[in-house]
Amino acid sequence: MSDVIQLLPDSVANQIAAGEVIQRPASVIKELVENSVDAGAKTIKVVVVDAGRTSLQVIDDGCGMSETDARLAFERHATSKIRQASDLFTLHTMGFRGEALPSIAAVAQVELTTRMATDDIGSRLTIHGSKVVSQEPVACPVGCNIKVDNLFFNVPARRKFLKSNATELNNILTAFERIVLVYPDISFMFYSNGQELMNLKAGTLRQRIVDVFGKRLNQDLLPLEVETAICKVTGFVGKPESARKKSGVDFFFVNGRYMKHPYFHKAVVGAYERLVPVGMQVPYFIYFQVNPSDIDVNIHPTKTEIKFENEQGIWQILSAAVKDAIGKFCDVPTINFDTEGKPDIPVFDPQRDAVQMPHVHYNPGYNPFNSDHTAKTEHSSTDMQFRKQRVPTDWQQLYEQQPMPIEYQEQPLFNDNASAMSEQLLQEKSPVHYQYKGRYIMTTVKSGLMIIDQHRADIRIRYERYLTMMEQKQASTQKVLFPEVLQLSASDNVMMQHFLPEMSVMGFDLSDLGGGNYAINGVPAGSEGLDPVALVRRILTDSSEQGRGVNSELQSRLALSLARHTAIEYGQVLSNEEMEHIVNELFACKNVNYTPDGKDILCILPQRDIEQMLG
Repeated sequence: MSDVIQLLPDSVANQIAAGEVIQRPASVIKELVENSVDAGAKTIKVVVVDAGRTSLQVIDDGCGMSETDARLAFERHATSKIRQASDLFTLHTMGFRGEALPSIAAVAQVELTTRMATDDIGSRLTIHGSKVVSQEPVACPVGCNIKVDNLFFNVPARRKFLKSNATELNNILTAFERIVLVYPDISFMFYSNGQELMNLKAGTLRQRIVDVFGKRLNQDLLPLEVETAICKVTGFVGKPESARKKSGVDFFFVNGRYMKHPYFHKAVVGAYERLVPVGMQVPYFIYFQVNPSDIDVNIHPTKTEIKFENEQGIWQILSAAVKDAIGKFCDVPTINFDTEGKPDIPVFDPQRDAVQMPHVHYNPGYNPFNSDHTAKTEHSSTDMQFRKQRVPTDWQQLYEQQPMPIEYQEQPLFNDNASAMSEQLLQEKSPVHYQYKGRYIMTTVKSGLMIIDQHRADIRIRYERYLTMMEQKQASTQKVLFPEVLQLSASDNVMMQHFLPEMSVMGFDLSDLGGGNYAINGVPAGSEGLDPVALVRRILTDSSEQGRGVNSELQSRLALSLARHTAIEYGQVLSNEEMEHIVNELFACKNVNYTPDGKDILCILPQRDIEQMLG
């Protein structure tokens, strides 16, 4: 029997490894930009075409590579980051496995141009699917310029399951943000299809955060800094009022490496307990400095999962640091009055003489009913005489001509005639609907008592109305008096570009000002009184939670999001006419029982159950 086990060729092994390391275009950007950072680059430029499907390019001014190193860098497990196993516990670089470049070269067409500062001429290396096509000397600047074309050209199944360009570009920007937030001293530029999306100058960490996520976030950041023997924690956390349903701005970094850590996330959320509503999140940018020997980053190829030796202790330090930052923000300063040059405020002194009670001067002989009606006040300096008109002594004659009032007769509260009272009650019109606790509309039906959730009912009504307007392109727009400016980050701007046509059909009037800024000139009719900037942000957040689908699904999500945020709120008092209008509009809908997301709108309490409860 012949042997069945055989050694796989390097090209096949590289493709298998690429499936774990290179999952999408964002993985390529992450690996290449991290290599540029490790090379000591001060300026890094990223260029993508068609969200990485056609081309990805990273240009840096780092140390570069020699001709031999350029060739060897594409061999598996070839790296300059470590030399022995013990180096894994003292890592100070982003990469160390030596898997990224060979994995990329296995599933794409790669062209590398590089030169070291000590060399007069550089080298250009071309690799297609792990096969070296050519290597030649070339004139080029110091650093590396690596271009990746036709990603997954030899793995059609992987290329087929890539998402839309907008989704993949958003993933690339997310990976890019995780790197630029760690290195504010490096300049970064990002271009997509020839359009500049980011141009980040070297500066402070706070300035880098503002440049990436917009100036609006600057006023919501609270500094965080604590240093212990276990670790050092720095960064920024958001104020309680900056909480959002889905912030998307929550970052943990350990020794300059992005990580996901649900356990530490609970420490941050717990610090805001009773300060923000349940389900809301605050933005935070938290950086840990830990001894490399106390963590293990060699768990997953993406290096986003990190094990800590003293996880519980760091959790307590983090929780205390966040609470301290919030406490300093909420602290009331001590009142310290500067009394120099200020008026003298009298203060009670018990040693002083007691305050004398005021004396009242009056004329004990004054009688207003006296016939001569003259009196002098003792305290008047001018002896002013007060006179009053004479009151006639025969005052009875004033009432001789007036009719005497008729004696009051008490009337019974209820008429003895019961039939007359019943007739009077029947003549009074009773309300058709009743609002209970500002939340439910109660109305009678043949089978019993119907209870309607007013907020959910209005969501269903508005959802079908907005969906019809979008399908027929007949949405009406209410112009705002003063246009509001909406500032978006690069990733949110990508979503906005995708949603913009549908939002215009919905009734929003948005003008692209460039650089992720939009002017809100109009909002859909019926949403007046709401903050237009907050409304657009909430719609973007809600619509992006479920990803991007076909056009009809996108319209449905946008219509539902707009309906949620414009529907009447719980606690709003409604008149009988308003309740009648909601009931009539609800029963004109296609589905009166459930909201578009499957929640119950109404229920009926049967008449027999009411009779049994009262029987």
